[in-house]
Amino acid sequence: MSNPALNSIIDHTLLKPDATEDAIVKLCSEAREYAFHSVCVNSTWVKLCAKELRDSAVKVCTVIGFPLGAMSTFGKENETKQAIDDGVQEVDMVLNIGALKSELYEKAANDIRTIVKICNGNILTKVILEMCLLTEKEKKLAIQMCIDEGADFVKTSTGFSSGGATVEDVKLMRAMVGTKLGVKASGGIRSKTDAEKMVQAGANRLGTSAGIKIVTEA
Repeated sequence: MSNPALNSIIDHTLLKPDATEDAIVKLCSEAREYAFHSVCVNSTWVKLCAKELRDSAVKVCTVIGFPLGAMSTFGKENETKQAIDDGVQEVDMVLNIGALKSELYEKAANDIRTIVKICNGNILTKVILEMCLLTEKEKKLAIQMCIDEGADFVKTSTGFSSGGATVEDVKLMRAMVGTKLGVKASGGIRSKTDAEKMVQAGANRLGTSAGIKIVTEA
């Protein structure tokens, strides 16, 4: 039915603003059937997913400060706390991109540090860098910031901006983080070929809404 190497690293994703309760329940059912690593949903659906997946190996992942990253640290902090109370196991927070680009490095770093502290090693913390909006220098600064602040993963994209995951960005991330952090490729991964390219470049997690298509392709 599926490719074990790929299904086990896919975060089965539904982040559309018009996603309904029925669609989220279906997402959870699909994640069970295909043994995906997790479902990735907006924070309003965490409690429902935790209930739907309570007796399965599929994890519940949510996004924080999504999709812009421009929410205050206080806002991100409280969204994360609520998600943890609701049963989340992984969080994908969006970098404060404007702070980074303004060279307000402590502000951007504090954002990451705060969420990492709340997650306290119990909840996996991924940081979405939205690489398509960053210069080469900014990409390197952002990746290093994630290493320094104790994040578990760096992630390429929200999938809601001007570009998604690229092989070049995944290679840069892996080269910089080595084996210290995970690398999640997300945004525009629509086929098995796309997925395999990202894995070959160094990704060990994939965020995609096309997971079923990917793992059932001949």
